Amino acid sequence: MYKFMLLLHILGASIWTGGHLVLSLTVLPRALKNRSPDILLQFESGFEKLGIPALIIQVITGIWLAYLRVPSITSWFSFDNPNSRLIAEKLFLLLITLMLAAHARLRIIPHLNNSSLNVLAYHIIAVTVISILFVILGVSFNIGSFL
Repeated sequence: MYKFMLLLHILGASIWTGGHLVLSLTVLPRALKNRSPDILLQFESGFEKLGIPALIIQVITGIWLAYLRVPSITSWFSFDNPNSRLIAEKLFLLLITLMLAAHARLRIIPHLNNSSLNVLAYHIIAVTVISILFVILGVSFNIGSFL
C-alpha cells in the first residue's frame, strides 16, 4: 500500500508542479506580452480539471504518508526530528498555497482584467515556486535536506 500511495503522491506532484511550470514559463509570459487575461483563463479552465484533483490526491496521500513516518500528529509540529520538520514545512507550504488559491479564486479571477493581470502573475509565480519547494522537501524525506 505504501508504494501505491507514494506513487499517487508523486504523480499528483508531477501534474501540479509541471502544470505550474508550464503556466509560469510559457502561458504567463504570452499573456503578459499580449496583455490578455483570456490566455490565462483558458489555460486555467483546462488545467483546473486535472490540477485540482492532483492537489487533492497529494493532500490525502501526503497526510497518509506523514502519518506513516510520524504516527503522532501532535509530533508533526515538534521539529525534534528531520521527518517532523519536513512534515511541518510541507503543511506550512500547503497553507500558503491554499491562501493564495483562495485569494486568486475569490478576489482576482472574478475581476481579472488588464490592470489586475500583474497581481495574478505574482500569485502564479509564488505558487510555482512553492510547488517546486514541495518537490524539494518531498525528495528530502529520502535523501536528506537540500536546504
